[in-house]
Amino acid sequence: QVHMVESGGGSVQAGDSLTLSCVVSESTYVGLCMAWFRQAPGSDREGVARIYIGHSPIYYADSVKGRFTVSQDNAKNTLYLQMNNLKPEDSGMYYCAAKRTWKSEWCYEEKTPRDFDTWGQGTQVTVSS
Repeated sequence: QVHMVESGGGSVQAGDSLTLSCVVSESTYVGLCMAWFRQAPGSDREGVARIYIGHSPIYYADSVKGRFTVSQDNAKNTLYLQMNNLKPEDSGMYYCAAKRTWKSEWCYEEKTPRDFDTWGQGTQVTVSS
């Protein structure tokens, strides 16, 4: 079973940058569709970015395009989310999510949180104006 741990959240000012990390348990970092989601208090969980391990990024939410970048370090079994020019509306709990599938095309289809069966514990991002 996939196990993941996120880190890198914090409290920053608008315009600052943060990099979130999601370390995936060894021996399971293949055949994974992975995504970053975020959830603000009182709001639904929304998808931020999505990637199939070993492929280029598939999806960015319109609100983060040009500011956020998802990347992977296969040697470290780690997924990253580089967040630049942060805005107060980026605040929330950020989660790493995964679904094991050997069909990469599945990951290219539109996804909701219910499509993913493994979640990290989340890391909090707070952006002040």
